[in-house]
Formats: sequence, structure tokens, C-alpha cells
Amino acid sequence: MAARHLLLLALVCLHAPHSASAQQPEEATVIVKGSTKIAVTDVNYICATIDWWPPEKCNYNQCPWGQSSILNLDLDHPFLAQAIQEFHNLRIRLGGSLQDRVVYDVGTNSPCSPFTNVSNGLFGFSAGCLSMDRWDKLNDLFQKTGAIITFGLNALHGRYNVQRSFWAGKWNSTNTYDFVEYTISKGYPVDSWEFGNELSGHGTGARVDAKLYGKDVIELKSILRQLYRTPLSQPLLLAPGGFFDQQWYTQLLQTSGHGVVNALTHHIYNLGGGDDVHLMRKIVDPKYLDRAEDTYRDMQLTLQRHGTWASSWVSESGGVFNNGRQLVSNTFMNSIWYLDQLGMASKYNTKVFCRQTLIGGNYGLLDTQTFLPNPDYYSALLWHRLMGNGVLSVDINAPRKLRAYAHCSKRHKGITLLLINLSNSTVYNVTLQNDLNVSVERRTGHRRRSGGLRRAVSWLGSKQSSESTKRDEYHLTAKDGDHQSRTMLLNGVPLELGDGGGVPALNPVPAAVDSPVHLAPTSIAFVVLPRFEAKACS
Repeated sequence: MAARHLLLLALVCLHAPHSASAQQPEEATVIVKGSTKIAVTDVNYICATIDWWPPEKCNYNQCPWGQSSILNLDLDHPFLAQAIQEFHNLRIRLGGSLQDRVVYDVGTNSPCSPFTNVSNGLFGFSAGCLSMDRWDKLNDLFQKTGAIITFGLNALHGRYNVQRSFWAGKWNSTNTYDFVEYTISKGYPVDSWEFGNELSGHGTGARVDAKLYGKDVIELKSILRQLYRTPLSQPLLLAPGGFFDQQWYTQLLQTSGHGVVNALTHHIYNLGGGDDVHLMRKIVDPKYLDRAEDTYRDMQLTLQRHGTWASSWVSESGGVFNNGRQLVSNTFMNSIWYLDQLGMASKYNTKVFCRQTLIGGNYGLLDTQTFLPNPDYYSALLWHRLMGNGVLSVDINAPRKLRAYAHCSKRHKGITLLLINLSNSTVYNVTLQNDLNVSVERRTGHRRRSGGLRRAVSWLGSKQSSESTKRDEYHLTAKDGDHQSRTMLLNGVPLELGDGGGVPALNPVPAAVDSPVHLAPTSIAFVVLPRFEAKACS
């Protein structure tokens, strides 16, 4: 136990400014309400994307995509399969801006050509082609690694550009039909098909009317029902994979009707563009981060009012659009944004959260050139291993710089708490409480004495116990206190691949449940409480 306190003290001293190191830690209380779930995510909530962008995709004089697209990614790289396998069923979404310009080379007589730069093309590129040989190789990887696949379909095929970004005309489903039929004939398990990419509302590069979109979604549903002949084999149909526009999304649901769209998908890029010089400040600004909550809330309300049969997915989110930003999106600091969004979205019944990208651009979980894990890879892996699908409500008695999210634990009884300290100077002593105890205190009139450290009662429910119990803590900090470091520390130890190229063990440090959690400045902690009495998690 003494070693643990020395370790946490070292973390605090390392990351707190010298002027703040002499300050007393600030007291904070987090009360977890374990009696009922406020939301439920999919068991495979964590998702990552692979995009279509070719090496020529450039922004701000940078071209960070390299060989990382669906068409050119090195599928035999020794670490790629292992990185996916570590999740034991990572959900992967294949899609992105150019998916609405992809032709599937099955039943076609045209040569299968790659994307090329053209002045008059959507996003400056020609149409591209997915060969069935490449699709076969991709599926070899997916079946080897146990990946759960979402594939984004071309929703512009057959349409024509009327003016500016507006596209009209009926969707030509022939190529999609042939592609899905081929996929089924090969026995490739596709969990879900997503229709279109960022064509909703004002669109990104192109847009389609919601009523027309809804009619085409009905046709796609008919195709899936025809080709997948047994109900149990039916994949999910997702749409529209765009930026949330309440009126447009409502019209899509009303036009397509009951049971057609299984999940409404939307994209989150709430930090700004890759040339934004204020990104670091935004990531630790609680008021700025909270703005995204309006989108999640409005999506939830739209489904409650117009589509109770459907769920909500974030099918793409990179925080920073246009490739992410070098030395922000691929650093420790981005994990603060990423984990906060995972927690926030889950509270509003978001079933799946797809990170842009698994690899590619500046925001990949893996480095585009070396395939080495960026900090967010480990953040995603810890969430996937520790946070279950039952979402619990929390009350926080602390400044807004302290964020807290609670879920039922994934691998055992009890709960897992995610704590994020946005302050670069304040150390928090976080006392954890069960709302059952708070209710008991209120009923009996007993109140805590003021002053001194309050005793945490994190494992208790309505009955106290003298049994000595432990909790597990996973503290994430930046190497050398540099928040833009590409190396993250877990409990003070750098997260780096082993000599054999394997993912390091993500081991916790134990702590007594009746002690507060010491949270260093600009740090993250997962706290696993196996004895926490939470009826919702039993």
C-alpha cells in the first residue's frame, strides 16, 4: 500500500506546476446512483473506422493518409491483426467521404480504377473502385481477427448533381445488389450496412433531399430482406451517416417508416478544423466540451418522438475534421477529448461510437506510417475492457473541471468509474459515494462532519461491512508532463510495445476502497469497484 501512495504522489508532483505543488489537494465527491440504468450501450460500443482517402488527400499543406485506406492498407502488417484482436471483437466501420463515389467491381464491364485527382470531382477526386479480390482479402483479415463489420454503401450511384452541392434523381441500386449478393455468397458476415456518408442536411460536398433518401432506404431494406432470407441473418440497416439536422432526420424517419432504419447514424467533429490554433484549449474547456451534449440529447429526443424502433450510433468521430491535427489528435491530450465524448454519448443511449480512424490521417488509433499505437488506442482498449454496457447516473460535487462517468463493470460485478481532470494545476481527492448511503444519511438525519478527509464508502450499499476490500485504479498521464506527448503512462509506466511487438499488459494498482482517489492535474483514471452495491448491475 505504501508503494502505491508513493507512486501516486510521484504522478502528482510530476504533472502539477511548481507553484501548485505546495497547494493542498481539492476535495471532491462523486455520488454514483446504482439503482437504475439511465442508458444501455451495445456490448461492442467501441468502434474504429477505415476510410477511402488516397495518399493525395491533403489539407493545410499536409498529406497524412499514406497507405492507410480500404484500397491500399497493408493487411499483412504484423501488428495490424494483433491490434484488432486485442479487443476481442472490435467493431470496424468501412466508409468515409469517398464512399459515395465507389463502384463495386462485381457484374461490371468497366476496368477497376483507383481514385485520382480531378478538378470537377466530388472532393476533388474521380470515382474509385473496390475489386472483389481486395474485398476477399479484407474479409480474410476481419475473420482472422473477429472484427464486427459495418460497411458504408454508395448512396449517390445513379443520381446527378443539379446545382452546387444538391443531388437529385433516383438511387440506382443495381451495383449494391450485386455487391451484397456476392458478399453473402462468400459467407462474409457483415453486421450492418450504412447508406451514404454526410449527405444529410446541408451535406458535406453533396446533399440529398430527406424524402428521396427515405424512399431509397426503403428500397435498400427490401434488397436486404430479399437477399438475407432468414430473419436471424438480417443485418442492420444504418442511415444516414451525416451531421445531425433534426428536421432532416425526422423527415427520413417519417418517410422510411417503422422498422426500416435500425439505427440513425451521425458524425461528431466538435473541436474544429485541423488548422485551429485553439484546439488544446478547447479540449480542457468544460463549457466547450458540453456543447456536444445538445446533439446527443436532440438525437435521443428525435428517436423518442419519431423512431422508437431505432437506436443512435456515432458512426464517425475524429474531434478535429480534415485529417485531425498533428501533435494534438495523436497525443495524450486527445484522450481527454475522446474518453469524455465516449462517456457523454453513452448517457444518451448511443449504442456505438466509431472513432475516425483505426489508422489513417493524424487521428488514427494507430500511427499511419509505423502502425504503432497512439495514446487513444490504449484509452479505447481500457474502455472496451472495463466499461460495461449499463450506464449509471452520477452527481459531482466539484468544479466543472472534474468529469465523471459510471458504468456497470464489464468483466465482473460492481461498477467502473471514469474520472477526468481537465485542470492543469489542481489535484483532486475524490471521495466516492453510493447514493444508497446518501439516502440512508438523509433518512436518519446523520451527516458527515466537516473538515478533514471524508471516508469513502464506495463499496457499500445500505449495509456497512468491516470487510477489507480493494479497488483497482488505472491512472493515465502524459510522459514527462508533456500533454502533447505521443507516449502515455499507465500508473507511471510508459505504454509501449514489448520486445516481441506485443501490446503491454494494462495492469491496475490496488487501493483501499475507504480512501479517496488521488487525481493528478490533466489526468484520467478508470476506477474499478467490484464490491459496489449497484442493483442495476446485478
